[in-house]
Amino acid sequence: MRLGGKDVELIPGTLASRMFNGASSVRLRFRHRYEVNPAYIDRLTKAGLVFSGKAPGQPIMQILELPDHPFFVGTQSHPEFTSRPLRPSPFYLGLVAAALGRNAVGPAAPRKTRKSGR
Repeated sequence: MRLGGKDVELIPGTLASRMFNGASSVRLRFRHRYEVNPAYIDRLTKAGLVFSGKAPGQPIMQILELPDHPFFVGTQSHPEFTSRPLRPSPFYLGLVAAALGRNAVGPAAPRKTRKSGR
């Protein structure tokens, strides 16, 4: 069982890495017993999943994403354990940015405006 704070190595250039300001590793909180079966990692990667965060020195995948999706990010961590009202988790900030139609970690996309009939 993975319980408590654990280090996670991030793959450079991935959405997860960009959400954490280009960091190569972060410390996240966990409380789970589940993980991706290491026998399927290659097959899932060839099918398009990107495992962007893993446990250092172990085949334990902690963050995955689909690169061609606006915000398809899955994590084994619990960002709600460390989020605070004035310091939300980068996972939540990325989700809100994607929901607003912006790049999850970049500048805002141009917004369409409706012309008034007046």
